Amino acid sequence: MKNVTVYMGPACAFCDAAKRLFQRNNISYNEINIATDEKKRDEMLKKSNGRRTIPQIFFDDYHVGGYQELRDLEKKGELLKLIK
Repeated sequence: MKNVTVYMGPACAFCDAAKRLFQRNNISYNEINIATDEKKRDEMLKKSNGRRTIPQIFFDDYHVGGYQELRDLEKKGELLKLIK
């Protein structure tokens, strides 16, 4: 299974929704709080080609995008295929 990394921040409804989606699908993930680590925020910006919104989600080096893109993958039945 691919490593799932989620760049998140505090008081973020979309971040919370992404966490619930991962839990619902029994997918473990690494959570990085960009509010407490400026270097990680810069890392996120570089990896996501400057996207500043959170969450930013990655499967290994593949940039999924944010919560909406993640939810779209789940709706299409592609999430579990992509994560393997």
